[in-house]
Amino acid sequence: MIFITGGCRSGKSRFALDHADRHFSRKLYLATCEALDEDMAQRIEQHKKMRGPEWKTIEEPIKIVERIKEYGEGVEVILMDCITLWLSNLLTREKTDQEIMDEMTRFVEMMKQTPTSFIVVSNEVGMGIVPADPLGRRFRDLSGMANQKIAAAANTVIFMVSGIPIFLKSPA
Repeated sequence: MIFITGGCRSGKSRFALDHADRHFSRKLYLATCEALDEDMAQRIEQHKKMRGPEWKTIEEPIKIVERIKEYGEGVEVILMDCITLWLSNLLTREKTDQEIMDEMTRFVEMMKQTPTSFIVVSNEVGMGIVPADPLGRRFRDLSGMANQKIAAAANTVIFMVSGIPIFLKSPA
């Protein structure tokens, strides 16, 4: 499993796609984004164009583990983009912190037990100022805990800065 994190627009998704395109032929893209406004709809279309037709795409904002079990067989790699959007989706469905972390644990355990390779993308949101409102702090804290859980399980952890990958953890 490869875990790629970094700031917004740091090149995480492009790096993940390029890596998958170089190393795998049967690829599944698991998108967690919902087109809730025009800007997001445009971003989703841009991502679809970046991937190209050789990618099988599943859009799922909440039931990640179930969709992987349903569609993941027969692919070599699943690129999950991204954890922080999934987390945001769970928060807006009024899930408790415990329910959210239980979902993250289910996701990590499923990746460990599945022979398919995974590339997981997430934003690093904890390097800025402390959010002013409780929901922002909750999101930041849950994102940090989720990222730690995934990074601990990953074989490779990459931090993206300005399109440049910094390898934090590599297989021995």
